[in-house]
Amino acid sequence: MMAMVLAGCDRNSAPTSIGKTAPEFVVSDGVSTVDLKQLKGKVVVLNLWASYCTPCVEELPSLLALHERMPDIAVVAVSTDQDDAVYRRFLERHHVTLTTVRDGDGRVNRLYGTELIPETYIIDRDGVIRRKFISAQDWTAPEIMDYLKRL
Repeated sequence: MMAMVLAGCDRNSAPTSIGKTAPEFVVSDGVSTVDLKQLKGKVVVLNLWASYCTPCVEELPSLLALHERMPDIAVVAVSTDQDDAVYRRFLERHHVTLTTVRDGDGRVNRLYGTELIPETYIIDRDGVIRRKFISAQDWTAPEIMDYLKRL
C-alpha cells in the first residue's frame, strides 16, 4: 500500500528525469531572457508556473523568500501565461523580484514533460536534475532549505 502512495507522488509513472542532465533551453519574452546553460555552476530551482494557477500563486511568497535568503541559488520561474500584459501586471502587483520569463507557447513545459503546474526541478551545479517537486511547496521549510544548502 505504501509503495502505491509513494508512486502516486509523481504525475508520471516514474520520475525518469531524476539523475539525468537537465534539458537546456533559452527563453526570451522581449524583456527577460533565461539561458539554462549560463546557470551551470549554480544550483537552480526551476519553477514552472502561471499567474492563473492558484497553487502557483500560493507558493510564490515562499519562492520569493527563498530567493532573498539564498541569493547564491538561481531561482528561475518560467510562466506559461499567454497574455503578456496580464503576466506583467501580475509581476508588478506581486513584487516579483526573482528571475522570471514568459514562455507563452509552453515550450519549456513540454521539454520537461510538465503537463500540470506548478512543478519545480532542482538542478545541481553540474546541470543534473536532483529532485522534482509537484504542486505548491513551502520553499522556506527547513528540510528544503537544508537540502538546497547541501547541493
